[in-house]
Amino acid sequence: MKVMVLGGAGYIGSHVVKEMIKAGHQVTVFDNMSSGREENLFDESAFIKGDILEPINLAEAFASDDFDAVVHLAAFKAAGESMVRPEKYSVNNITGTINILNAMCDADIKKIVFSSSAAIFGEPVRLPIDEDHPKNPENYYGFTKLEIERFLGWYDKLKGIKFAALRYFNAAGYDVDGEISGLEQSPANLLPVIMEAAAGMRDKLQIFGDDYETKDGTGVRDYVHVSDLAAGHVMALNYISDKNESLTVNLGSENGLSVLELLEEARKISGKEIPAEIVGRRPGDPAKLVASSAKAKEKLGWVAKYSDCETLIKTSWEVYKGRLDKLLK
Repeated sequence: MKVMVLGGAGYIGSHVVKEMIKAGHQVTVFDNMSSGREENLFDESAFIKGDILEPINLAEAFASDDFDAVVHLAAFKAAGESMVRPEKYSVNNITGTINILNAMCDADIKKIVFSSSAAIFGEPVRLPIDEDHPKNPENYYGFTKLEIERFLGWYDKLKGIKFAALRYFNAAGYDVDGEISGLEQSPANLLPVIMEAAAGMRDKLQIFGDDYETKDGTGVRDYVHVSDLAAGHVMALNYISDKNESLTVNLGSENGLSVLELLEEARKISGKEIPAEIVGRRPGDPAKLVASSAKAKEKLGWVAKYSDCETLIKTSWEVYKGRLDKLLK
């Protein structure tokens, strides 16, 4: 298939592009490069620089070839920032997605794979979290993802656009083959922050609370390897193409890892001290979030192969260590 990957030069997007190419798809990356990196682009894919907030950019990009499907990863994702700059997230995430769907209608493209988020669920009322769990997002970022899922449902009903909404839990790690090494810019997620502390790019790690009712008092999250997520996109595209029906699934490892577990494994693998300090809890942070990915296994045959703690840390440290080695030369 000919696939347009929006946001394909970013952290998750570049891994998705790699998997799509590996699966034999013809890929074009569309990215405004605000957070994407040139080093994340593959020679085997075409590249169009453009912005989802510019309908003319999308129209021209979709007209450049006879595309079969779109993968949409072009979104702002910092939950904390979304609470102080909701207007930024409204415009980019919601308006941008409407622009994409309208451009798909004009170009008669009938398939889209969308990167949704576990942030749509909010505070868990039961664990593990399955697809039917109540949806009460606690940050505006999660709200935008939930609204986009609803838009997708309507465009399916009214325009026949089949979608796969993939609800990621905590994306982490780097390409298991070591081919992708572009660092995330200004990361807010735990694992890259630990890596930055290990590489001396920041003074220390801040641990937000150690008095939760968890195995060691620190927050527990479901970390899913980015290579596993990327494989899920290929499987989801195959599903909506073969079945001609839409799909919404969780993608998580089904295994909870605490902050201290990740920190200790990072210290062991990197050989670095990694200074850390305990600070107060952040508002809205639940003690524990763990996915049920049973539906993804049933519908797609998807399982998380690389999402164990050691692989998450090892693949991340290889990238950050490589940067550190270059700086020390």
